[in-house]
Amino acid sequence: MAITDVPIFSMLRTKLQYAQERQRVLAENVANADTPNYRARDLKAPKFPDPTDIAPATVSSVSLSRTENGHIAGLGGTSSFNTDRKNNYEVRPTGAAVNLEDEMIKVADNQMDYQAASALYTRSLGLLKVALGKR
Repeated sequence: MAITDVPIFSMLRTKLQYAQERQRVLAENVANADTPNYRARDLKAPKFPDPTDIAPATVSSVSLSRTENGHIAGLGGTSSFNTDRKNNYEVRPTGAAVNLEDEMIKVADNQMDYQAASALYTRSLGLLKVALGKR
């Protein structure tokens, strides 16, 4: 069995390739920020199988418990972060529609994704080496 046949390695390699290609596209967006009529581009994230389809969830819900009366009550599983962002595109008089702040946020997010996938790949290889007795 080749290492490329192991699903986790295949998914991580796909994620690393996606992050590399997305970095190239985002760099082009930043480089062409002042180019007339240039529109920012982005890549669609790769689709992986849903883990809930593979194995049933064992924990139905998680909730916070107050152990003291002075503790702040939980929000009942809702997040206080606003993840709903509208696509506000700013178009300059030249027609360029690249927002550098948004592009740099995407670059930083992409860098964190790449580092996480790279670390997982490295640690998974280390686990295989330990299992094979090579370490």
